[in-house]
Amino acid sequence: MLKINESIFRSYDIRGLHPAEINKETAYLIGKAYIRWLKRQTPNAKYQILVSRDMRDSSPELSKELIRGLTESGANVVNIGLSTTPMHYFGINFLNTDGGIMITASHNPAEYNGFKVSLAKAVPVGKDSGLEEIKKIALDQKESINVIANKTGTVAQKDILKDYVSFLTKDRKLNKNLKLVVDAGNGMAGLVLPKIFEKLDIKNYEPLYFNLDGNFPNHEANPLKEETLTELKRKVLENKADLGIAFDGDGDRAGFVTNNGEAVRGDYIIALIAGLLLKENANGKIIYDVRSSRSVKEFIEKKGGIPLRGKVGHSFMKERLRKEGILFGGELSMHYYFQEFFNCDSGALAMIKILELLSESGKNLEELARPLEKYYQSGELNFFVQDGSAAGGEVKEQIIKKIANYFSDGKIDYLDGLTVEYPEWWFNLRASGTEPLLRLNIEANTKELLEKKQKLLTEIIK
Repeated sequence: MLKINESIFRSYDIRGLHPAEINKETAYLIGKAYIRWLKRQTPNAKYQILVSRDMRDSSPELSKELIRGLTESGANVVNIGLSTTPMHYFGINFLNTDGGIMITASHNPAEYNGFKVSLAKAVPVGKDSGLEEIKKIALDQKESINVIANKTGTVAQKDILKDYVSFLTKDRKLNKNLKLVVDAGNGMAGLVLPKIFEKLDIKNYEPLYFNLDGNFPNHEANPLKEETLTELKRKVLENKADLGIAFDGDGDRAGFVTNNGEAVRGDYIIALIAGLLLKENANGKIIYDVRSSRSVKEFIEKKGGIPLRGKVGHSFMKERLRKEGILFGGELSMHYYFQEFFNCDSGALAMIKILELLSESGKNLEELARPLEKYYQSGELNFFVQDGSAAGGEVKEQIIKKIANYFSDGKIDYLDGLTVEYPEWWFNLRASGTEPLLRLNIEANTKELLEKKQKLLTEIIK
């Protein structure tokens, strides 16, 4: 009997260490379980499934076994091979498949791998929208491995890179003289970026680590981490570049560095892209996560948009974009979601939008971001919570309740964790769904007030 580690099923995707937690047997079972589940959701579908993968050493083997599981279950596979996650989302929509699975562990180190699961139109499958059911089927092998379809499905190879690049670059008005430094981090962005720049006729850029290498020999492919941006910042200053851009491992996130070598917060980028889009979409809805600065809401209102707060996590964001007709959204984690991109996130499209903004305004990114720098932030502070359960559920809930009682005179909501607002400061306290951690973000009008409230909250939590 094949075994599967249930801990690999997370809130938004499937992810774990290779080969201890994720291996060819796991991939095979997930392929079978996914189709079994999909047949319950859409009994009349053709079960044409898009499969793609990143550049990790383990990805080809996982892809092969995933496809075997899918085809043995009667699905017809369209295999597009190496791909960014946004290109995968594009492929599902462009080829009109009934779903898709992208093999990637995103920004995680080389020893990890995983699966991002989608339905038709690239609607994400997360814990609350099917992943839990897929897990149950995979664990109950009478339901998955022992069921063989009457007819084995087919596999078709398809190259959609040219179509994807054409989609992203159509009708763009850019200053072709902008000087860029771009860090692909040896990740999948290195596949698409040269084609994008060629199509945009942008020649003045220095590529960093565009070669695909799943061992990440230079640095972690995670633009959220300051150490990831060290070389990018240095190169921007050395080259007197207008802008630095860094991508994560699967190309769905992008981080930005100003001409002065300073990283720009993800929520400020949300505001700036929103401002650009609102010029042609008056009264458009813009969504940002609960950790974002107050200045983002204020900026969106100033630009004539309708600001909306949202839960952290790509599946929540995409669902709201889809259901509420939201123009654009983003997260502090540097995910940016576009109505024009099938309500999905794309690091490359975010980059193009920022280039459009620089070109149109004639200003640099520092000048554009400066009006947003009105408040003082703690950044995300993580507190370890020891509990009998894996993620420390009960204790985390008790602490959040204690904090809510202490700050009961503030404006309280529970959209995502606990948010408490006062006129001069606010904070959000969220429980991690996968780790025994509480995550705290604080913002205040002054540095002194921030330090005071951070000390107070730290004492209460600990």
